[in-house]
Formats: sequence, C-alpha cells, structure tokens
Amino acid sequence: MKLISENLHIISKNTKEAVKNRDESYIKRLLERQISAKPDWIDLNIGPARGAFAGTMEWLVNIACEMTEIPLSLDTTNLGEIEAGLKLAKNPEKWIINSTSADSERLSQTAELAKSYDTGLIALTMNSEIGIPKEADGRLELAFEIVEKTQEIGIENGKIFFDPLILPVTVEQSQALEALNTLRMLKESFDPVVLTTIGLSNVSNGAPAELRPLINRAFFVLAAGCGLDSAIVDSFDDELIRINKLLESKTPVEPYDGLILEIFEMMRDFGDIDDVNYDKNDKKQAEIYKTARILLNKSVYSNSYLEI
Repeated sequence: MKLISENLHIISKNTKEAVKNRDESYIKRLLERQISAKPDWIDLNIGPARGAFAGTMEWLVNIACEMTEIPLSLDTTNLGEIEAGLKLAKNPEKWIINSTSADSERLSQTAELAKSYDTGLIALTMNSEIGIPKEADGRLELAFEIVEKTQEIGIENGKIFFDPLILPVTVEQSQALEALNTLRMLKESFDPVVLTTIGLSNVSNGAPAELRPLINRAFFVLAAGCGLDSAIVDSFDDELIRINKLLESKTPVEPYDGLILEIFEMMRDFGDIDDVNYDKNDKKQAEIYKTARILLNKSVYSNSYLEI
C-alpha cells in the first residue's frame, strides 16, 4: 500500500508556529524525518492559508523540492495556494491535491485545477448539505456524483483517491465498519476502478494516547484487506511502516505477524473475525484481536477494552 506522510500539519502547535514564522530549520528537520521513512507522498497541510499563512505553500514546496524528489500532497482549502505550489513541481502528474468534497463549486474548481496539472485528487465522500452520510450507500452516491463531474472534465478514474471519511471509534463506533464497507463498495463500483485513501489517525481521535497507535494499526490492516490503495499516516510510527511491508511481503517476522496476516486475509475473503485463531496467552496477539473486534463493531469500545 502507498503511504502519504501526514507529519507536516498546522494542527501541531509547534509546526503551526514554524510555518507562520517561516522557521526553515524546523521545517527541514521535520521533512528530514519524513524523508527517512520513504513515504510515497509527503502531505503539506497549511489549513485555509489566510492572513499570516498566505504564501506558505510556495515557501514549503520550495524547501521540500530542494530536499527530496518524493511527490507532494498539497493540503489546503485555498486553491490559490495549491496552484502556487503546483507551479513549482517538475512532475506535477505525480503530485496530489488534497482535497475536494462533493459540493458543486468546490468540486468543479478543484477538479479543473487537477486536470490542468494532471495531478491526483483526493475526493471526500461528503458535502456541506448532509455532511458525512451515516451509511456506505450514501457515501457511494456522493462518489458517483464526483466521478460524473471528473469524467466530464476529463480526469481519469485512476487519478481519483476517494476518502470514505473515518469517524473516531470513541465517538461513533459503528462508523469504522461503515468506512470499511464503503472502501469495498468504492473498489467494486467503478469501471475503470478508482483509488482509495483514508486519514488513518482519525479513527483513534479521542482515545488515550497509549491506545492510539494500536487502533490505527489494526484499522490499517482491516482497511488493507478491503482493498485500500493508500493511507495518510504518521510516518514516524515505525511499527505501522513495518506492518505495511509485512502485508506486501507476507513474510512473518514477529510472533504476532501471523495473526496480522490472518486478519488481513479474513477481510480480503469476506470472512468473520470470530473464525480467526490467535494465542490468547500472547498479550500482543490478544491486544490486536480485541482491537479488531472493536473496529468491526463486534465488541463495545471503552478506554479500558484491553482489560476486559
């Protein structure tokens, strides 16, 4: 699976200040760590990029392009900032615009920009009228609306990365399963096929800090089994990066890798988590299995679910 590194984002207070103050040394250190993880893209998230943040995408892209040839994902609602960044790209066809929704005006403008530079386009299965549909069918309906417009503009399906939008398991547990169902439906419903992506860390928002990596990794495996093509991830999570390589190689290294592969295959083959075997005496395997059951809505989430 291809990975989009999420680690340069102004949700982080320190990164926000560094971007605002044009702290080049901080940004270079942050980029160096991401480059060492060898993601397929690096996401540059600058929010709406208004006021003091105007012009920051061009500044960031210049720094990133001096340091690496890893393609970039330009993440802002400000299309002027995105285009300023794209103008600096040597190979914009390898880059991604992050993102559009199904709202007509936003979709038309963003898709036209993506077509102009032949970039990939992350498309969120939501609109401002209904937000995120609660059921997979509703998200798929919005995906069809988006594809109708992108095809009209002349964008190939293989350039579209649909994001089914994950809600935190701490807020609405059943929605993790709906996101997985949406992934399957997206991969089955278009010809030529579209691509898919997720903002992985969203699934664990609100959970205790010590649980978040476990929840993220378990959902990553479940989503991979549903045909997920890419994910926006914490590229500083070495175990997640290792798991991604495990899913590609199918060669177990750790004692619990067999369980990870079995869960992946269970999802791929439309199986049932109740039929998955694991060593109940192995703490790591028990944690992975219990987390998968939570995400599949088979057990009730609480912050102490591992202790039950």
